[in-house]
Amino acid sequence: LFTVTMNFFGGGGQQQQPQGPDPIFAAKTEMEMYTDLFNKIASSCFQKCASRRHREPDLSLGEMTCTDRCVSKYLEGQQLIGAVLQKANEEQAQQQQQMQQMQSQFGG
Repeated sequence: LFTVTMNFFGGGGQQQQPQGPDPIFAAKTEMEMYTDLFNKIASSCFQKCASRRHREPDLSLGEMTCTDRCVSKYLEGQQLIGAVLQKANEEQAQQQQQMQQMQSQFGG
């Protein structure tokens, strides 16, 4: 979205200012977040589930089951945390909106 501002001396100053979050910055941030999440899951679940003695090139059935459960629990935890943070952000935005309404009503 862009806004057009008027020049004080008349006419259109035609300055455009982007509004809202930068989509490239948001995409980069999201990619960094997912990379970090993947690295944490891989590190944590490998430490918990992989045998220290590598006798075979593939994971054993027990290691695969442990890894599957570990990843599932990690992602479930992240999902729960995300839901809590989203709710907190929504409540904060609602409070800010109420404060702005109160300020506009009382001439603030």
